[in-house]
Amino acid sequence: MDAKVFSIKGEEVRTIALNDSVFGREVSEGAIYYAVNSELANRRVGTACTKTRAEVKGSNSKPWRQKGTGHARSGDKKSPVWVGGGTIFGPKPRDYGFRLPKKMKRLAMKSVLSLKTKENAIKVVEDFTVESGKTKDLVGILKTLVPETRTVVVLKDDDAMIRRAGKNIPWVKMLSYNRMSVRELFYGKNIVLLETAAGSLNDFYGDKA
Repeated sequence: MDAKVFSIKGEEVRTIALNDSVFGREVSEGAIYYAVNSELANRRVGTACTKTRAEVKGSNSKPWRQKGTGHARSGDKKSPVWVGGGTIFGPKPRDYGFRLPKKMKRLAMKSVLSLKTKENAIKVVEDFTVESGKTKDLVGILKTLVPETRTVVVLKDDDAMIRRAGKNIPWVKMLSYNRMSVRELFYGKNIVLLETAAGSLNDFYGDKA
């Protein structure tokens, strides 16, 4: 398929061929779902910790004798039914992350790019940078191209100056074409795709045949 390429002034300058296997394939909602879940799970710290009755500080002796007091029988003050006692089945430090198969990760990325293409949310823009590294210069460019809503800018490489300029813009997320996030793309309302990055995605995710 062909897509329009815009200048930073919002003018159409030429067209670029996008790989149908990357930007025009059938969308797999299941692959997107598992990829987003995987990214969120891998971000969890997993440091929540509670103490069992074996770890709570306290005496091991019975608070009163077994029979004859009128109280319910009790073994020690660390019992989970007592205030200040241990916790039953409480959380322990653990790793919540899980890895997806490589084929599913690739399918999820191609699916989310195809989904955004169908929604007309992707705009291919000729390569640009922000030599000054100033936020106001980047905001001026982006406001010409897309509305001021949640926007993902896909870079051709790890451009330090454009990343610096976009660091303080709350509605902008910067991604490199080889370090993409399915979650950020899925929830992004607009995707600004640099022309060289579009060609790299064609080669990187396109069918080898």
